[in-house]
Amino acid sequence: MIKFFLMVNKQGQTRLSRYYEHVEINKRTMLEAEIIKNCLSRSKDQCSFIEYKDFKLVYRQYAALFVVVGINETENEMAVYELIHNFVEVLDKYFSRVNV
Repeated sequence: MIKFFLMVNKQGQTRLSRYYEHVEINKRTMLEAEIIKNCLSRSKDQCSFIEYKDFKLVYRQYAALFVVVGINETENEMAVYELIHNFVEVLDKYFSRVNV
């Protein structure tokens, strides 16, 4: 199950966040800061799946944009990885030049 969906730029600013479980606002801010720090600090050679607290993070980088999805342990990481790619392709078609 997807717990949350984040889109973040390289400066660490959240551009889009959607939570599918209730998380208090102050906890969201702390959670996003920790997640962004973890994802931005990784090199391109490292795996795009991270085990974090009681869930997993799946992320992809497109130019200056990171898409991060938090999932539970039973979710298929590769399926979510492909979901991120399809989502960015749809954004690219609709808005043009999203993943330049």
